[in-house]
Amino acid sequence: MPGRTPDTADRGSFTAELAAGLPALMLLLLAGLTAVNAVTTKATCLDAAREAALAASRGESGRTAGARVAPAGADIAVQVGEERVTVTVRAPVRALGANLPRVTVAATAVAAVEPGTPAPAS
Repeated sequence: MPGRTPDTADRGSFTAELAAGLPALMLLLLAGLTAVNAVTTKATCLDAAREAALAASRGESGRTAGARVAPAGADIAVQVGEERVTVTVRAPVRALGANLPRVTVAATAVAAVEPGTPAPAS
């Protein structure tokens, strides 16, 4: 439309909205990436717990088998009973920020002791 002057009341509003919304967007991105990292670590802990429980039910060392699969810094607890083995793997998840608190995820697996095997090892 020729002859029309630009409306100066809206001038700079995009910059102000971007400056206000960008920190919120970055916070959502940080929370989303931390959640993905926590889910991935939980799945790895579950794999490690399954491996450790199966190994311990066959009379092998459950901690050694679980440590091969577990994420870095994981804590593996093996409880051996007469009929079953229970393994719990806990691992810290570091948030994507140096000053943010850690989240700990855990996974547990149970396996029956196989007949005819020596006493399960922890």
